[in-house]
Amino acid sequence: MSDQPSYPPPPEDVLEISAPEQFAALAHPLRQRLLFALSQRPATVSRLAEQLDAKKGNLAHHLKVLREAGLVHIAETRRVRGGTEQYYQRTARHMLVAEPRAAGTAAMLAAVAQELDRSAAEPHLTLRHLRLGPAKARELGEVLTHLVDGAEEDGEDQPVHGVLVALYQQAPPTRATGSAERHPPEETG
Repeated sequence: MSDQPSYPPPPEDVLEISAPEQFAALAHPLRQRLLFALSQRPATVSRLAEQLDAKKGNLAHHLKVLREAGLVHIAETRRVRGGTEQYYQRTARHMLVAEPRAAGTAAMLAAVAQELDRSAAEPHLTLRHLRLGPAKARELGEVLTHLVDGAEEDGEDQPVHGVLVALYQQAPPTRATGSAERHPPEETG
């Protein structure tokens, strides 16, 4: 039997990230890693410090930022050995960033890179570029979402694996300045 209390799921299934303080909170790799760590179950600062190999004071600061942004909350407070132990939990199972911002995306990718570097097993990392029309791109996105969301998990005693799925359209190449000088834009009158 585990000494970890059982908790209800996060209060929300999906939280849409839209407020400036939420974007600011997501713009730091350690806060991203905290959100990753809290995706399975609530945890104390001590447990998070051990899991993330970080200092408790530093984690407490970043948890405060996440709480103020509404991304985590205190799921339970317990008295232990004359002190108070707080279990932090994500406020939502899924966090949807409708309009990703470069700083948040960079922080998330940096957090994933840190996790890959610390992985106990050899990670699988693939980047492929495909030429797809809008309908096929939408279909691929739906299949990937279904695959990840529908993956059946093993028991609590098994290691946690991170899954990062990104489907994006590359920006078109920009014209070289020399080419723009040779072919000035047409004026409309």
